Amino acid sequence: MLGSVTHFGSAVTAALLASLVEAVEALTIVLAVATVRGWRAAGLGAISGLVVLAAIVAALGPLLDRVPLHLLQLAIGILLLLFGMRWLRKAILRAAGVIASHDEASAFASETAELREEERRHEAHLDWLAGLASFKAVLLEGLEVVFIVIAVSAGRGTMVPVSIAALAACVSIAAVGLLIHRPLARVPENLLKFAVGVMLSAFGLFWTGEGMGVAWPGADLAIIAFIALFLATGLGAVALLNRSHAVTVP
Repeated sequence: MLGSVTHFGSAVTAALLASLVEAVEALTIVLAVATVRGWRAAGLGAISGLVVLAAIVAALGPLLDRVPLHLLQLAIGILLLLFGMRWLRKAILRAAGVIASHDEASAFASETAELREEERRHEAHLDWLAGLASFKAVLLEGLEVVFIVIAVSAGRGTMVPVSIAALAACVSIAAVGLLIHRPLARVPENLLKFAVGVMLSAFGLFWTGEGMGVAWPGADLAIIAFIALFLATGLGAVALLNRSHAVTVP
């Protein structure tokens, strides 16, 4: 019972945090498009992205039931582990100051400047190009959310609550962004990515073992141990990098 509750809570939290990050990144591009070419191009592109995303989910969803559970767990586990480690690696490097932190205000300014440059070059086609930028942002970030939802809920009957958590996060970010008409620069994105990287890596390790037939001690409770392991490793890596940076800087 406790293991099931642990898995449920971890899955919902991972989906919620990951969706917040992806929604903020998509919103930044959509707002940049709206700033340059208005809400018509931005809205049409975003809506088209959502329609295509829904079609992909509707088409691929039934196919998952035909895949043997252990193969699905193994494939998702490996991909999720790689995906989570990529997020965690970048979050560690940003926390240690090795690479610059992702700045939504800067990303918004960069995207806006790029669109304005395109406006000068291709005035007649800019509405189409701007709409395409909005479409790609929503589709690609949405696909990552869908993958995470499927990955953290596969085989555990938590698809509905996890999907609701992810949808609530996306809708909340979209509502706030549309209300204030600016990127959510104050969202602690690197902290969120660090947390999501830890959780996705933990789920990835857990599912990979499940797919290979490993009987984890404590069953679903093993996820907590994996989260603690990746969290300690990540924080330790940040501390080591900070110490190394302090030694090299005179």
